[in-house]
Amino acid sequence: MDITISLSDGVPIYRQILNQIKYLMASGQLLPEEELPPIRTLALQLKVTPNTVVKAYDELESAGLIHKRRGAGTYVSDVTSPLAKRERQRIIEQRVDALLAEAHQLNFTADDILRVLRERLAAMPRLAAAAAKGER
Repeated sequence: MDITISLSDGVPIYRQILNQIKYLMASGQLLPEEELPPIRTLALQLKVTPNTVVKAYDELESAGLIHKRRGAGTYVSDVTSPLAKRERQRIIEQRVDALLAEAHQLNFTADDILRVLRERLAAMPRLAAAAAKGER
């Protein structure tokens, strides 16, 4: 599991961990019933206190996105759950909101944005093939 912590972006570390795990789940990089790293292991990897990881895991568990098995670890919940679907929706809405705000500042119209989205969507197979070959 690849998580990157930034000390300069102003987002609390536990929130960065939480958000990145949510993204990994929503994008399918973490699968249902996949085991998450133990708290101490992840804390050592990220060079944070175990309490920081505990806080992130606790929030994920409260949201129904992960579950703990007593003595057996922490696992990703079924991503088809209503909570996981809402989280996926929330992630994409945040990204769209950021895109729209930036497009507004750059004086793009709704038609301009839709045109660019359609062009990028049409280019996706070509871009994915190039990425698979290590090109850009």
